[in-house]
Amino acid sequence: MVTLRPFTPDDTDWLVDRHGALYAEEEGFDETFPLLVREILGDFLAQQVPGRDQGWIAWDGDARVGSIFVVEEDTQTAKLRLVLLEPAARGTGLAQRMLETALDFARAAGYRRIRLWTHESHVAAGRLYARNQFRLIESEAKRSFGQDVVAQIWERDL
Repeated sequence: MVTLRPFTPDDTDWLVDRHGALYAEEEGFDETFPLLVREILGDFLAQQVPGRDQGWIAWDGDARVGSIFVVEEDTQTAKLRLVLLEPAARGTGLAQRMLETALDFARAAGYRRIRLWTHESHVAAGRLYARNQFRLIESEAKRSFGQDVVAQIWERDL
């Protein structure tokens, strides 16, 4: 049974390493991507507001298999961040469960909407967001992490 536990500082290196490794393997991202993940986590640890910001790590026994975070973008808007699933955990329903946990938290925290940033190449993630009433509100071709990508912003009301 996979459990969702609150993020702790001890999870930082795993999150940085796995984001870097998976995105390098699957998307060809360069070393700037794990640096961004470390920066995001550093900001989270330094600025986390209890009841408004939360991260979860999915554990299957003694192995981490996923992550998801909710952070404040502004007083009315939450931002979904650092969504990650290990390949073995994909297709199991865990992504839906993690997303529902994050949405429930954001509602309870008083946010009115939630937004996220991703890339068009993450097709399965896009389907997950669309199934959960997120709308694609922005799409822009750009160069990031050593790759040509189409950056997307998705949003939904809570």
